[in-house]
Amino acid sequence: MTSPGSPAQARSLIIERLVGDSGEAAQVIGTGRGMAERAAPLLQKSLTSELGVPVTVDLRAVEVSRVAEARSRAGDTFAMTIVASSTSSDAMTLVIDAPAIAIMVCTLFGGDPETPASPIERDLSQIEVDVSTMLFQQVAQALNGSGRRSLDLRLPVPRAMSGTEAKRHVLRDGAALRIVLGISTPADSGTVTVTMPQRIVLASRDSAASTAGDDHGPSWRERFSEEVMRSTVALEATMPLARLTLGDLASLEVGQVIDFDETAQSRARLSARGQTLFVCEFGKLGQNYTVRIRHPFDAGQDFIDGLMPASAGRA
Repeated sequence: MTSPGSPAQARSLIIERLVGDSGEAAQVIGTGRGMAERAAPLLQKSLTSELGVPVTVDLRAVEVSRVAEARSRAGDTFAMTIVASSTSSDAMTLVIDAPAIAIMVCTLFGGDPETPASPIERDLSQIEVDVSTMLFQQVAQALNGSGRRSLDLRLPVPRAMSGTEAKRHVLRDGAALRIVLGISTPADSGTVTVTMPQRIVLASRDSAASTAGDDHGPSWRERFSEEVMRSTVALEATMPLARLTLGDLASLEVGQVIDFDETAQSRARLSARGQTLFVCEFGKLGQNYTVRIRHPFDAGQDFIDGLMPASAGRA
């Protein structure tokens, strides 16, 4: 477990432990299910190729959980690893139970998949830990994805831990998503449990949505409903006058004529609900006064022009 590097990070971890960085359960589960359904066929294909015998991978469950509960259903014998990503030191916690480990070891070393594998009721051997690590690598690769959906995991995965080390390893708690994948042969069945903080799941979803919007996003008109598009707003066109001192302003009288600045006609502003939208040019068409849009209003440039009146005169 890594320690926070600053007081701000420490406060963030404390808050996460207390309340969790979470989202709407339905949204988190939906995102996780989509991720798992894409990964399961890829994982089944890679394991069948690696083991040389057909292995079935099925999605058993997708549910909200806590990171600290990642190994709670694994029994007394299990292997575990924690995979980091570019944004988190614990982006994914992987746990494989004893039946799944037995299936992997038996089929990898030529055992008959039609015959039940001997149950593992002892500490794992080094070979069993290595096989668990191989499975974790396959699972992480399948779930990692690519492109805009990528979790950006740091692969290869760390070597699996087991026994006392795995049971005593401190997990940073927080709201999580649990994905349970079944690993089966005709004779046996086990599980691999994937636990991810909800902040990782939601960040991946938001990134995908943002990228999709950048690539294929509709124009701003299409983002509003028809009801909103039919609503009316009042437009106001204003034209700047000459600059006056406070003394001149205080001496104004009813009926007094104020001269426009020579560039005022080309610096009219079109506004709606107090927001300036465009810089326009004031004019006349027949008996009607008009404004012609010149360019969108730039608040930054307007601020500079206010500090430098000479530059405004050249606009």
